[in-house]
This record gives sequence, structure tokens and C-alpha cells, in this order.
Amino acid sequence: MAARSRMRLFSALRGLSTRRFATESRLTSDHVRIVEVGPRDGLQNEKKSISKETKIQLIERLANTGVTTIEAGSFVPAKWVPQMASTAEICEHLLTSPPLSQHAITYNYLVPNVRGLENLVKIMEGTGVPAESAGSASKPATTTEVSLFAAATEAFSKANTNCTVAESLERIKPIVALAKTKNIRVRGYVSVALGCPYEGPEVNPSKVADITATLLEMGADEVSVADTTGMGTAPRTMELLQTLKAAGIANTDLALHFHDTYGQALVNTIVSLEHGVRIFDSSVGGLGGCPYSKGATGNVATEDLIHTVHSLGMHTGINLEEMSRIGSWISEVLGRENASRAGKATLARLSE
Repeated sequence: MAARSRMRLFSALRGLSTRRFATESRLTSDHVRIVEVGPRDGLQNEKKSISKETKIQLIERLANTGVTTIEAGSFVPAKWVPQMASTAEICEHLLTSPPLSQHAITYNYLVPNVRGLENLVKIMEGTGVPAESAGSASKPATTTEVSLFAAATEAFSKANTNCTVAESLERIKPIVALAKTKNIRVRGYVSVALGCPYEGPEVNPSKVADITATLLEMGADEVSVADTTGMGTAPRTMELLQTLKAAGIANTDLALHFHDTYGQALVNTIVSLEHGVRIFDSSVGGLGGCPYSKGATGNVATEDLIHTVHSLGMHTGINLEEMSRIGSWISEVLGRENASRAGKATLARLSE
């Protein structure tokens, strides 16, 4: 990388607007936080039934790589997403028997409505484990977090939630309010921000910014802006990021969620890094896809994202070799090809 480009990449976060939404956790300029979405977003569309034990094993193995945030499941009715039917049991297990780890971990659960959040709260109260656990010598500190979804286009919103974008935001309000009373951290998602399977690739970035701002103003602690279809390109990613910044949205309140359908996820990641974003979602082995977007492949592979970030001289705190082993293992369990190029290359090097 040229010296001038490297200086741009590692410069301090650019000046931010005085407009502020959620409490901002300050990130060092060379640290990237990776949110591992494999156990939820990665597995939810798999047609082969996956046992609860396999899901727990996946989460426990991920917890020992250095990852600090893991999507663990989804409190949606089993008739909608059968693969997530065991989420309540997994949640109870993680609350009462968290994986041994050297660091604090946040476990995230998708909740589509108030009832979903109430089910999560019932489990927490039943186990007596608060949303934020201080941890001990034998148990790591843990945080329970929920995620909520809105869409950037009307067509996708109607297909995914059977309501308009405005109606979906109204439905989200009471979920955020209840979560705050229970001291549960809230993560928002804005789907199809860089391309919609129904309305095409030209999604209005100003609308994405408005939805993101609305979620933050409601009380979301962080919003992940998602290229659900993988249609995003470097120029449109930069345009979106500039629009978000112009709307007063701080990089520290923002995450990016790229799918690799057209092979542009890592390109868009580098664009986002240069813009100052330091939080990215990814899925071990490149697991995932979208049932409402024909042809959309999985999330960018966690192994590929780690390799890219580390190659730029930045750090994630995650062990690439162990993550590569997990990607190979879960791909074999699912009977699918390991989609991570860096993961496969890493394991090939280790076997020499």
C-alpha cells in the first residue's frame, strides 16, 4: 500500500458533526471490531436441520477466537425460520454456562417484535442473569444484546415484514423502549442499503441515512447498514458513507454488513475503513444468504475479513488460524463448500 494511502487509512477519525444519538464507544484508529453473525444470519437459511448441540459448539468455539460479539440466535416463530427453533434453549445455556473465554463477550439475538423480546426477558429473569454480567475468574463477563430490522426500500419491507418502512419503524419503538427498561443493548439493522432485489441497485442513500438516524434517535446503541444483496460497489459505498456522515451519524455508531454476491465485499470494506468505520459484520466460512434475494450469497467470510484487516497493519484481536479451523469444520458439518479463500489458504499453509 502506498505511504499516502496508508496514512489516510490510519489517520484519526475524521471530525464528526455535533449531532449525537447513542453513547459512543471510542475505538482506536487501528482496531476493528468484528461482529460474528454465523450462528444466526449464517445458519438461518440452511435447509439441512442443524442440531442445538452443533450450534452451541459453534458458538463456544467462536468465543475462544477473540471475537467479542456473536449473533447467537433469533426469537422468531419456528414456522417462519425453523432453523432458529432452538434459540431459547441456546440462550439459556449461554446465560447459565457461558463458554470459557479470556475476554468479555456480547451475545446478540434478533427479536422481530415485542413478544420476541418478552421471551428473551423471561429467560433472563428465569436464570437470574442480568443483561450485563460482571463475570468472575471462572466465567467471562457477558452482555445480552438484541437486534431489530428495518429495510431501506418499501418493496423489501413489505416482502420481509408485510408492512411499510414507516410502519416497521413504529413497530420497533416499543421494542427499543422495553429493551432500555431491562438494560438490554440494542443494535439496529438497515437491510438492502446498497441494492434491493425488487427495486434494483439504486437505493436512495438519503433514505438509508434517515432510517439509520431514526433508529439511533429511538435509542439504538449501534446500527449496522447492510448490503443484503451484495450489489454494493466502491463508488456507491462511498456515496452512502458520505451521506450518512452529512446526516450527522458518527462512525462509532455505525457498522457495515457486506455480502459477497459479486465479489465486492472486501473492496467495500476497504472503502469503509478509509472513511473511518471500524465495525464490520461477517460470517465464519462465508455462511449465509437472503431468502428474499434470489442469487444472494453469504456474508463476507470472517477469515477473509480478518486477513484483509491484518494485512493493512490493523488489528482485530482474533486468531485467524483458529477461525479458519472453525470455518472448515462447520462447512463440513453442513455439507457445503468452505467459501473463505483466506481460511482455506491458512489451513493449507499450516498443513505444509
